[in-house]
Amino acid sequence: MNAYYYRLVQAGGGRRAGVVHLAMERDFSARLWLEKHHDATVVSLRRLPGWLGQVMRQVSRSGARRIRSEELAGMLRDLAVMTAAGIPMIDALQTVAGEESIDRHSRVAAVARLLLQDLDGGASISDTFARHHDIFPETVRNLVTIGDETGTMDTMLMEAAEHIERLGQLGRDTRRAMIYPAVVFAAIFAVALFWAYYVIPNLADLFRNLNASLPPFTLAVLAGADWLGRNIIPSLVLLVVIVVGLWLALRNHRGFRHACHRLAHRLPIARQIVRASGMAFLTEHFALLIRAGLDARSSLEILARSTRDEYYRSRLERMRHHVERGELLASAMRQIGGFPPMAVRMIAVGEDTGTLEKQLRHLAREYRLRLDHLIGSLSEIIKPAVILLAGALFLLLVIAFLLPVYDLVRQAVAGPVY
Repeated sequence: MNAYYYRLVQAGGGRRAGVVHLAMERDFSARLWLEKHHDATVVSLRRLPGWLGQVMRQVSRSGARRIRSEELAGMLRDLAVMTAAGIPMIDALQTVAGEESIDRHSRVAAVARLLLQDLDGGASISDTFARHHDIFPETVRNLVTIGDETGTMDTMLMEAAEHIERLGQLGRDTRRAMIYPAVVFAAIFAVALFWAYYVIPNLADLFRNLNASLPPFTLAVLAGADWLGRNIIPSLVLLVVIVVGLWLALRNHRGFRHACHRLAHRLPIARQIVRASGMAFLTEHFALLIRAGLDARSSLEILARSTRDEYYRSRLERMRHHVERGELLASAMRQIGGFPPMAVRMIAVGEDTGTLEKQLRHLAREYRLRLDHLIGSLSEIIKPAVILLAGALFLLLVIAFLLPVYDLVRQAVAGPVY
């Protein structure tokens, strides 16, 4: 992909300049494309250095709005329907890009225009999708490549659309289960800050003015609230730094990600969730790749790049080395470990009977159902846990402050003792 800076004169006399990325090796071909595309005469054309073109492409992408999974699935489904009806891919993309006349802010139309620009610039369909890795997941890009090479583009696009829809639904279910505890925890955190920054200091002044004798627990809470009130800004800054640091470490440091994922696979509740989600992802992707005609080694290589779970990624990489030596998948899974026995057994049956894809689809459906059940159960478990946490916080405040206030009021009502 080469970047060109151009200046041209349009048929009506207007002038235009800009930067365009084209999959062309010769400048003359780029000049012809610009003149045909803009109905103009190119006055100046200059190829930019490769690094500068990449920087400008990344900057332009970062400013664009990300397309949602349901929008991407709908776009792929529309392309699958049109290509199945015999409509060429360029015409199908032009139809999708025409949605901008209905919705001026359509992200689907913007993606279709990007693909059309690459196709008009001389790239193949598979290369066009492969260049936009920030839009299309690797599994989708590989399915498009297979469809382009085998002439089954409509089938592969429909598989990709259904796959994205399933993953999107799974993500929405997970977020929906986390909304309630997130809101409650945020409310508890806000109330705790309000007490620490406003209520407790006023109570502390009251106790000092009355020369009240306070229990050790109340004194400890007052000392902690006083420290937090004096260091509220540095504490919040430190909290933000820790959160951002953990996020950056998870994003950029594979060793840290691997340690976190290994820990998640050992914790009681998290272990069930990450195992079900990881196996649902792996078996569904594996079934798609096997159905598309890829061999086991290539499928494992793609899966290792696609999965975000470093626990399974390291095992998939080791499995690929075992398969390259001629071993069966089930045998490699048993030697490496870390996979559920039921999955190993069903994959072994699939390899023995030639029904590997069928067994993988059965496993994917089973683990999706398990994950749905776990997420539903988790939301029901979290609700009473959050209520207990809020009750514990209220009880702490009662013990620390309300009981001393009650003692002061009782002493004031009883009057002085002579």
